[in-house]
Amino acid sequence: MTLAFASGGVYEVFLPVLELWYWLLTQLYHLTGLELISPEYTFMYRAILVGLCVGVIAPLIGTFLVHRQLALIGDALAHTAFAGVAVGLFLNGVFELGVSPYLTAVVVAVIAALLIELISEATDAYNDVSMAIVLSTGFALGTVLISLNAGGLAVGINQYLFGNLSTVSAENAVIMLGLFSVIVGTVALTRNQLLYVTFDETAAAVSGLPVAWYNRIMVMLTALVVVGAMQIMGVILVAAMLVVPVAGATQVSRSFSESLLVSIVLAELAVVLGIGVSYYAGATAGGVIVLVAVGIYVLAVLAGKLQPLAATEETRELDSIGRD
Repeated sequence: MTLAFASGGVYEVFLPVLELWYWLLTQLYHLTGLELISPEYTFMYRAILVGLCVGVIAPLIGTFLVHRQLALIGDALAHTAFAGVAVGLFLNGVFELGVSPYLTAVVVAVIAALLIELISEATDAYNDVSMAIVLSTGFALGTVLISLNAGGLAVGINQYLFGNLSTVSAENAVIMLGLFSVIVGTVALTRNQLLYVTFDETAAAVSGLPVAWYNRIMVMLTALVVVGAMQIMGVILVAAMLVVPVAGATQVSRSFSESLLVSIVLAELAVVLGIGVSYYAGATAGGVIVLVAVGIYVLAVLAGKLQPLAATEETRELDSIGRD
């Protein structure tokens, strides 16, 4: 998608949001003097915005996936998104179409998500079989397209493999805002149905709920999350944000809703700390964010182990007071 095309609709809709975000961070810079959000580095404004969006939508969808034991679907779709990026770069390099690789990644990832479900339904195979097939096919397609035009593609593909804060353009930030709206809006409208299918698919089918359609909705939303997060996380690490914050939240939460909220908090914490550390250390943002998320997960596991001990100690104290 070129800016000319985007300005016809989506770009104009979300551009005021982007401008408001610039203004807010500029005011924050004047209050704090923090170099990270200096007006000289507007690319960081966009990177932080994209990161905060990822911190919401990744655990939002990841919570459903983890409870359905589909944690690895993010990896499969990330590899097909890689193929989508390669398609976009190939079309731009060979035919000079000017299409955004993120848009071709969205299209290819959504198609791959549907293929995972269709293969499982048509062959009665387990989901991990269909995921492995789609993952291998996507990565193979990507490598073939890169090899056909190794000159420009090999250089351009690196930012998509590992993520790059400085390459988050205004156009890409607008794409993320669009994806964010679609994902959050869809989950808000279908939350009860998705919960029913997640925890008791058989009962949902018996009640007349179109389970297959809701499964497809879930995998398509996962594809959108993967493409959105790919900008700063990179294809290789994007799946981690679907799983790690959720895994940490389940250690200290007592319900699905609580787990969802806690996972978003943990993901946002990982994103903010990760972007800050990567900026000052000159390291890759995606890798630092994942390392921070894993560190938070370890702390959550320890906190989860300490909760029963604290409860036991409290019970003993109450019993002691009662005897006195």
